[in-house]
Amino acid sequence: MKKKEINKKSKIPEFKSLEEEAEFWDTHDFIDFEDETEDVEIIWEVDKPRKETLVLRVQKDIKDKLKKVARQKGLNTSTLARMWLMEKLQTSK
Repeated sequence: MKKKEINKKSKIPEFKSLEEEAEFWDTHDFIDFEDETEDVEIIWEVDKPRKETLVLRVQKDIKDKLKKVARQKGLNTSTLARMWLMEKLQTSK
């Protein structure tokens, strides 16, 4: 594990939102900040089954817009669609 130098000022700014952080990493190369990172353990849960699957067909332009908004929010397309669907269901009670 790498150790950070004490009192060394970070080149990575403080972010006010996920969108701001996503914009930063879209325009900067991670390798420029390698000295400020540390190793982490990643655990993959590939056997975690979904309870149900819904296939939803939409026009290409709608899918492209959804993909663009999801990218801006730092999410994948299906996560954003699921979030919006749940929000809509919450407000339609």
